[in-house]
Amino acid sequence: MLFDQINKELELAERHLKVLMAVVERGPIGILKLSEETGMPTHKVRYSLRVLEQEQLIKPSSHGAVAGDAVDQFMSDFETDICNVISRAGHIRKIGKSL
Repeated sequence: MLFDQINKELELAERHLKVLMAVVERGPIGILKLSEETGMPTHKVRYSLRVLEQEQLIKPSSHGAVAGDAVDQFMSDFETDICNVISRAGHIRKIGKSL
């Protein structure tokens, strides 16, 4: 209940990361191929592509999605960003244990 939204956001982030990883590793790649390779329905892949494009992590090409201009910076910052999330979760855990 209290963590439902957080879990939904983490699932969404995981999905976006899977799509981004596929684009970076195998781009240019289209929606149907991404759907096939990730096991996700096309409407979810399409949504992830839109979010990733807004963040400039991917960009469209005539042959499918390719890595965007911001992907190098994202990958550089990833470890720090995910460590911050984990640290915050640890802090929340301590608060919960003290209840």
